Amino acid sequence: MKYDNQLRYATEIIKAFAGGTPLHDWLKQYFKEHKQMGSRDRKQLSEMVYCFYRLGHAMKNHSTDERILVGLFLCNSSPVELLSYFKPIWNDQIGQTLEHKTNILSQSSIAFDPANIFPWKDRLGDGIDHPALCNSFLHQPDLFIRVRPGYEKTVLKKLQDQSLPFEWIAPTTVRLPNGFKAELLFELNKEVVIQDLSSQETGGYFLPPDGSRPGHVKAWDCCAASGGKSILLADQYRDLRLLVSDIRPAILANLKKRFEAAGISTYDSLVLDLTKPVFNLESATVTLNRMAPFDLLLLDAPCTGSGTWARNPDELYFFNEGSIDRFSVLQRRIVSNTIFSLNRKGRLVYITCSVFKKENEAMVDYIQQTYRLKLERMEYFKGYELRADTMFAAAFSS
Repeated sequence: MKYDNQLRYATEIIKAFAGGTPLHDWLKQYFKEHKQMGSRDRKQLSEMVYCFYRLGHAMKNHSTDERILVGLFLCNSSPVELLSYFKPIWNDQIGQTLEHKTNILSQSSIAFDPANIFPWKDRLGDGIDHPALCNSFLHQPDLFIRVRPGYEKTVLKKLQDQSLPFEWIAPTTVRLPNGFKAELLFELNKEVVIQDLSSQETGGYFLPPDGSRPGHVKAWDCCAASGGKSILLADQYRDLRLLVSDIRPAILANLKKRFEAAGISTYDSLVLDLTKPVFNLESATVTLNRMAPFDLLLLDAPCTGSGTWARNPDELYFFNEGSIDRFSVLQRRIVSNTIFSLNRKGRLVYITCSVFKKENEAMVDYIQQTYRLKLERMEYFKGYELRADTMFAAAFSS
């Protein structure tokens, strides 16, 4: 009866959720309104719901109940109580490989093809391994932190004192189990920054190709969000004159708090919609005219977010392919409205967390052809191979 109720509740949750809001936030509100559910029930139901969405676009013609059970089977490597009740044969084989599990499902007359999880193979960027990408959606990525300069010994000692399972990835990255409460052990943004592995690796593009660090740099983080890459930029360039902007005032308010914790006090910030010509805005003209031209434009562009869908599988499930074209248009507009603030020897760093060619390689072609910038290098940071996000970065010089 207990497991029947859990499956019924999970099905009701999935049918009530229509996307548009991050699943994590939606579940938090749902459980707040259903206080009769204990912490164990909330944890179990959350796992069941997430496993349903991890199947992406595979098995969409199957019932919600069946998708939940298949998701639990494919996404776990150790026995699950609920599966032992509904599918004991599956539960006995739960530690096997994905190929073996797929064969077990076929014996139950369930045709599961991992390639259907992410059906847009023909739109992927060059070098993206479609089977590996699909398989990555079945597992939650790990948690990564970046250790800030001067705190390496402090952070390492705290980790060792707690006997935590962790991996130190030189020079400044730490891999931790997903769900670890980093804020309970570290001073966030002062000692460490919570930042995905691939996001940290894009920082290698912030510096010139020869690795030099100019004595004084003026940089504009155009779509700064909560400022993770700006903090990384400040850790690379000690004499940095920084402008941060974003379309969302609340996000910039959060950035301000993070910067205070990080010890960053000399910067300017603007609320800007970069899809519109910003130099025509009276509110922005004074600041932009005072700071431009910039040595570095950091454009972490709005995108489909497809490289992060292993963390947010609901976005994979509800994704509309037309969004690729919509974001491509936004990206071109933002480039066109910011590129003219770059100085004659300046650099543009273009970043997305997308795996789609139209948002990445096609944008590189567009930037080169339209603005005659020289491509220094570009690459995908293939987080799907490393239980991390997947990102793309390209650097240009004028």
